[in-house]
Parts: sequence; C-alpha cells; structure tokens
Amino acid sequence: MKKLVLLLFVLPALPAQAQRKTNPKPFAKSITIENMQRHLYIIAGAEMEGRETATEGQRKAAAYIQNEFKTLGLAPGNNNDYQMYFPVYVDSLKNLSLSVNDTAFTAGEDFSVDLTANHPAAYRFSEVVFAGNGISDSTHDDYKGLDVKGKLVMVWSENIPAGSRKGFSSFTQQNAAMKNGATALLVVSKTIAPVNNEGNMYVNRYPKTQRINTFNISEKLAEKIVGRGYAAQKAASQAPDFIPQVYKANIALGFSKTTIALQSSNVLGILEGTDLKDEYVVLTAHYDHLGTKNGVIWYGADDDGSGTVTILELAKAFSRAKAAGKGPRRSILFMTVSGEEKGLWGSDYYSSHPALPLDKTTVNLNIDMIGRIDPSRTYGDSSNYIYVIGDDKLSSDLKPISEAVNKKYSKLELDYKYNDPRDPERIYYRSDHYNFAKRGVPVIFYFSGLHPDYHKPTDTPDKINYALMLKRAKLIFFTAWNMANRNDMLKRDIPLDGGTR
Repeated sequence: MKKLVLLLFVLPALPAQAQRKTNPKPFAKSITIENMQRHLYIIAGAEMEGRETATEGQRKAAAYIQNEFKTLGLAPGNNNDYQMYFPVYVDSLKNLSLSVNDTAFTAGEDFSVDLTANHPAAYRFSEVVFAGNGISDSTHDDYKGLDVKGKLVMVWSENIPAGSRKGFSSFTQQNAAMKNGATALLVVSKTIAPVNNEGNMYVNRYPKTQRINTFNISEKLAEKIVGRGYAAQKAASQAPDFIPQVYKANIALGFSKTTIALQSSNVLGILEGTDLKDEYVVLTAHYDHLGTKNGVIWYGADDDGSGTVTILELAKAFSRAKAAGKGPRRSILFMTVSGEEKGLWGSDYYSSHPALPLDKTTVNLNIDMIGRIDPSRTYGDSSNYIYVIGDDKLSSDLKPISEAVNKKYSKLELDYKYNDPRDPERIYYRSDHYNFAKRGVPVIFYFSGLHPDYHKPTDTPDKINYALMLKRAKLIFFTAWNMANRNDMLKRDIPLDGGTR
C-alpha cells in the first residue's frame, strides 16, 4: 500500500514535466509563408482602408482578427469579449473668428488655431501686450517687469535668433505666457496653416491643466494691431535692451467646437495553460495604421501588418500544440492593439485596465515590423537577422534565455543596435511593449528596422520578405514556448531606467 500511495503523489507532477520536454519544432511547422501571405493581403488590403484607429477600416480588421481567434479555439480574452473597447475623441469646429478694431480677418489666411489644443471661449480685449520672443526661463525673461495677468499677449514665432534657444518652440512660448498669467496668446507666424474643420483624435478628454487659447496670426494682422511702427518694433525686439510695448486695439477672439465620442478596440484571445494557468505570457502587435488620406490608402503591410499576421500564426501553432495534448503550462494572451500610431493608446489602455494581472504576467513579447530588411544595415548577414530590444531592461533572466533559444532553434543574428535607450531613434520607447515595461513587466520587442516605405502608402504586402519573416516568427514562437513552459516566472531584478517617450 505504501508504494501505491507514493505513486499517487508522484503522478500529478508527470504531465507538467512531460510538457517541459516536449519538442516544439513540429508545432512551429504550422507557421507558414502561405498563411502569412494570405492573412497579410487581407489585413493590408484595400478593404481595410489603412486600418486607422476609430474608423471603419480598423473595425473591419478587428472583426477579421476576432474571427481568426474564434476559429482557432481561443477563448475571449476580456471577460466574455474578444474586444476591449476604449474611448477616442475628435473635435469638430463650430466657429472661429478674429477681429481688430471691428475689422474681421479670414481664418486660414490671416490666422489659424490648433483645434484640439484650444477650448471654447470668446474674448474681448482693448489692448495687447507685446512680449517680444515670449521667452521666460533661467537665462532670459521677456516678461521681466511686465504685468500680463488676465491679458492678451503677442509674441514672435519665427524671429528667434539662430541657436539662441535649444529646443525652443511655440509650446515653450505658451508655457511662458501661462506662467505669467496671460489669458490668451497671439503668435505671429510667417506662414498660416489652413483651418481644419476636424481635429486630431485624442484619448484624454480631461487633462490635468487647461492650456490658454492660442491663435497663430499673420504679419499682416500683427501690423494691423501695432500700426505703422511694426517693422521697427519687430527689429527692436531682437536687441538686448528691448522694452516690451502695450498696444491699444479692440481685439475680439472667438472659438467654439463640439467633441465627438468615437471608439476603438484591442482584440484579445487567450489559450488557457495547464498547471501554471494563472500565470501569463502576453504576445502583442498593433493592427492599426494610418488610414486613407486624400483617397490614397496607407496599407501598413510591414507596419504592423507583419506583426499582426505573426500573432495569428503563433496563435495557430500554440492551439495545435494544445489540441495534441502538448499545450503550454502558462496561459498565453494573444493581443492585437490599436492606437499605436496615435501614441500607443491601445497598449496603454490595456496596461491601465489589464484583463490579466500584470504581476502574474511573466513577459510581453511585442512584434512591430518584422517583414523587411533594413537598407541601412551594412554589417553582418542582413538576410538573417532581427533587432532585439528591451531584453536586458527588467530581468536578468531574459537575455540569456532569448539567446539560448535562438542558438538552439533559429540561429538568427540578434542585433542589439536599438537596445540602448539613448539611441537617437529612441526605438525602445516607440512601440507597445513600453507600456508593459514601465509597469514592471519584462519585455522583448522584435523589429526589423525602418525602410523607405515606412509610413508611406507604398508599404504594401508584395514588398515583404516572407522567408525571413517566417524565420523571425519561429524565433518568437520558440521564445514564447520557453516562457510559457519554464518552471519559474522571470525575475524582475533590474529597475526601469526611468526614461519616457
């Protein structure tokens, strides 16, 4: 009887042990060029209209991905839903006006505004304070001795001496005006942008601070305010002993808009694990792109159709392993996110409202552009490489595992060119993995580099190097297999560097 009892205690451990030793190669064979091509010609096809966030094209792509997840037998990853919706907003112009001494000026010709940045308001001022370049910092203060609280301020935008202020921008001028209590700001510009009736999309409808309304005005309009001495005043403003001026003029500013609520979504499918099913591997790619502009479709085949179809192929490979009784020990979340091109919106929403606990997420493997060859890569074997980013940032476990897996299965050149956060391209901060990393989840970002078709309508499926993309996809599969089946979660023993996008 003792032996029988002992055997009963041993038996439950055997399935997990067997899974750890399962050969993943047979399941990797289900990842094929033919299926990648089939998916990509749909995802990056004309019907998807460039997949811009919160558009019909994005919704079509989400429906396609959801159907693939369901067909593969993945469970809904967001409670009982395959989609995780998040709000998106866009502003529509109602009214825009500016007059000086009862003379109305033309929007888009004499003045313009940033539709999203400004808030509905109407102003009447009997004078404007001219503050030169509008700089106020530790080295120079154009507001010294000026009282602009509650007043209208005017500044130059393109008359700043070359090299005088590193990182100078109209945003800097706006900050200075706000710091000194101005109510509204006129920025004199050499060129006036057309007025758009619809603004850029955004997700934060309730910012922490309300910025002051800012109107960009032409020099013609500025001269109407200043009078005949405009040219002399403009020249004098560059002198060290410049004295700010107050000009009498009846100025009326009007701006109003409506805010339209839209919606976008991430698509989530989960494959439940076995003995470690309450721990998770998260595999991500963004399925949005830049949409259609002036009737031209921006297809986004590499960015990031390549990552999106790789997620579908990885999901198929793991689903087949589970169907064969060789499924992963940890649960795997396959997630395609939207809003990446707008500012990593979808991944930020997920990591702020996680469907699965982040402290139980062992790793995020993120795929963003793995279908091309970087033409600037003039070293090594560019027919057999992948850029690996982030593997050494949060866990001392991750890089050795990544390299060991590659050495055993794929033998790609792992290129760490972009792994330095100080890299001028700042690639580490530019894709969805970063929203996991900044919340402590170890990450790897897989990337094949920029190319002449990046963010152009010419990023099309026919230009993908499918053979190389297949090798990269299989490396990610083998790495995810290891992450899903190893005994322990990855250590989190390296602090985040504290950088930002």
